[in-house]
Amino acid sequence: MAQHTTGGADAKAAPPPPEPLGHPAADSHTHLDMQDGTVADAVAAAARAGVTTLIQVGCDLKRSRWSAETAAAHEAVWATVALHPNEAPRLAAGQDRPDGLDGPDALAALDAAVDEIDALAALPQVLGVGETGLDYYRTGPEGVAAQQHSFRRHIEIAKRRQKALVIHDREAHDDVLRILREEGPPERVVFHCYSGDAAMAETCAENGYFMSFAGNVTFKNAGRLREAVAVAPAELLLVETDAPFLTPMPYRGRPNAPYLIPLTLRAMAAARGADPDELAAATAANTARAFGYGPAAGAPAGPAVPAAPGVHQDRGHNLER
Repeated sequence: MAQHTTGGADAKAAPPPPEPLGHPAADSHTHLDMQDGTVADAVAAAARAGVTTLIQVGCDLKRSRWSAETAAAHEAVWATVALHPNEAPRLAAGQDRPDGLDGPDALAALDAAVDEIDALAALPQVLGVGETGLDYYRTGPEGVAAQQHSFRRHIEIAKRRQKALVIHDREAHDDVLRILREEGPPERVVFHCYSGDAAMAETCAENGYFMSFAGNVTFKNAGRLREAVAVAPAELLLVETDAPFLTPMPYRGRPNAPYLIPLTLRAMAAARGADPDELAAATAANTARAFGYGPAAGAPAGPAVPAAPGVHQDRGHNLER
């Protein structure tokens, strides 16, 4: 259950702006389409907090199209595109098709959707393929095969398109690492909302995988995450909001947004015994390297992407993720 520091009407209100960072920072993973207000407002609020680059992440076809379109329109925003792991079983079950296909035909429907992700990944403002991966928390054993098939296909796209691979890994560490070994990882791999322990962080470091930490690293019961932050090499650390989810303390349960990056980054710095502004500089440079953009560059005005019908900025999500 969400924890709040205030009650009444403020319990679900946007948190106040934190003290700005002394060095420009990057939010390596956010969902602007799920947040309140306009993209321009979110970008401006982030900039006032010292957060000058946002990676907007797609989770299905409609939201991936929206992400690409938004990155083309906003200089501070880059995009990634993918089918979220939990989308794969839905598509394979024919839930988005009136004919209710199943069996091999349903797998073909999943592959057709991944083919559309492949086309979006070719756009210059799209710098990553993700979030893809495995989620064994929300999907039961019957969905594992579809998730793993989708993950393997996204890995292939990232390698062929020479884009970063952004991984969603929830209660599936061993299988995620195994499939990366079997398929051969792309040059740049990002474990979004890193959820492993210090030992897994060492494994990621051995393979050169980036580890991106979200607001849950500030939670009281997140000692294992803070231990992972402490041992991860500085050159492989990223910071993210995963907004509107995982709002850092002391505002857990309230809406998250990119302007709150300073809270998470300062908690990471405390876990490492590091200076927050130095860590902001390091994670900003790492994000540029992970996604392949210039440290001072914004998103290009890439080719127009057809608007995704039915995709709007929306709320109403469980902010605990």
